[in-house]
Amino acid sequence: MIVFGINPVLEALRAGHVVKLLVSDRDDARLREVLAVAAAGGVAVEQVPRDVLTHASRRGLHQGVVAEVQAPRAYDVSELVTAGAGIPLIVVLDGVEDPHNVGAILRTCDAAGVTGVVRQTRRAAALGGAAAKASAGAMAHVRVADAVNIARALADLKAAGVWTVGLAGDAARAYDEVDYTVPTAFVVGAEGTGLRRLVREHCDWLVSLPMAGHVESLNVSVAAGVVLYEAVRQRRRGAPVPGR
Repeated sequence: MIVFGINPVLEALRAGHVVKLLVSDRDDARLREVLAVAAAGGVAVEQVPRDVLTHASRRGLHQGVVAEVQAPRAYDVSELVTAGAGIPLIVVLDGVEDPHNVGAILRTCDAAGVTGVVRQTRRAAALGGAAAKASAGAMAHVRVADAVNIARALADLKAAGVWTVGLAGDAARAYDEVDYTVPTAFVVGAEGTGLRRLVREHCDWLVSLPMAGHVESLNVSVAAGVVLYEAVRQRRRGAPVPGR
């Protein structure tokens, strides 16, 4: 797999995933930290023309560095429930197809201390260079489990004691009216279409975000960030939502 850009490559190096580095200019000040971390980890570095990097990154913003990385470890859905030290907090992606949205969600997941992410193997954005770039390198640190069937994955999470909360613009319950101090999985749907019917039916709760302006919904990565930090807020406070 190819990762490109200063931050994504740095984080991939720190995570021990990089097999080889390709750089266009060893004297570039922005690359000094990258090269230092690579040297400390014994990673091979090859200097190549910039057009080689442009081709390797598929014309992405590579900032003079491209890394060949090992494929990330594959997790099972059940592993995510027990992977972290605290109360499970999981994000489930139901067919999110834009790699920039996936990358942005992974960045927020890393910042919020999410236990892991479940993604569908079909009709979903690849975890490649574009997603890694959008995640600012967070993709190297977030546990990801692939699932063929999201509805079945939700059933497995529920059987393991995880409450599943779907984001839906037409839900009557507001996002801050649910207790997230318990094991929780947020389920977000595809751009434009949202959650599929069967996935909605497998959620314990459907919640919405208040929209006081003229647009009907938020970008999926922004919506995920809002609910994740509501969970963070509740857990830091350490008390359930009144009335649950």
